[in-house]
Amino acid sequence: MTDHAADPAPDYCYRHPDRPTYIHCQRCDRPICTECQTPAPVGVLCPEEMRDARASIAASRGGATGTLRRLLPQGVPVVTYVIMGLCILVYLAQVLIGSVVTGAGALDPSRIASEPWRMLTSAFLHSPGSVLHILFNLYALFIFGPMLERFLGRLRFLALYLVTALGGSLGVVLVYQLWVVTDRASATWIGTLLAPSAALGASGAIFGLLGATIAMRKALGVQPVQLIIVVIANLAFSFFVPGIAWEAHVGGLLTGLAVGAVLMRSRRTDQRTTQILGIAGVAAALVIITVLCVVTHPEAYA
Repeated sequence: MTDHAADPAPDYCYRHPDRPTYIHCQRCDRPICTECQTPAPVGVLCPEEMRDARASIAASRGGATGTLRRLLPQGVPVVTYVIMGLCILVYLAQVLIGSVVTGAGALDPSRIASEPWRMLTSAFLHSPGSVLHILFNLYALFIFGPMLERFLGRLRFLALYLVTALGGSLGVVLVYQLWVVTDRASATWIGTLLAPSAALGASGAIFGLLGATIAMRKALGVQPVQLIIVVIANLAFSFFVPGIAWEAHVGGLLTGLAVGAVLMRSRRTDQRTTQILGIAGVAAALVIITVLCVVTHPEAYA
């Protein structure tokens, strides 16, 4: 008689957390359901490993695509490292050239009508007077970026980073909009917590990565309690330490949750169009809200 109590418990497909399975990818050993399996000479492969295998074959054939893939090997978080490198280069320019660089790219909500690029360029700037500002953000990006980039792929990760950076900037704009709507009265509410200010730094996008990690925690295999503790601790730090743009952190976090939810609900290979439209929809919503702020009070935006 078979002792069912001794049978091993099934794992759950990393792309479909509600589907139990006993099958694992031959290469990465992640559990995969029947829908996600591709037969290989030995065992089966998950979609990511199958994509990497096809990329290796294409790279070995040469040509422009093959050359590019050899220069950008699979598994290396190239986008994360490029973003970190850009932040370092811009920071050096801020220190060496002076306030011109910071003034041209920092997020000043009152100037976004004529200089909308500030909504994104501010995410690559840091306070030139505090090296800890950029070091903390680079460290956080180094911790969460590679994990998400390897899981999502380079293009999805880049989209996640840029959209959440935009969401962080919108948080700053909304606090400024509240100040405008209330005829500056909001600046005295809750102390100076709702006083508008300029902002710069990658932390809005980094909180976006945290939000996306929360939304995708099951697929990533991340312990939710530890992750939530990290998020709460960093948010508390944002609120209680003066000079930190908490609104960018909240805006980035909420945007990351939204983009992460889209990515999780459209992760099957046959849902690529749905996924693209979903992420584009989140970005469009951020842009529309920003435009509404500007057109309803044009006198407050240069």
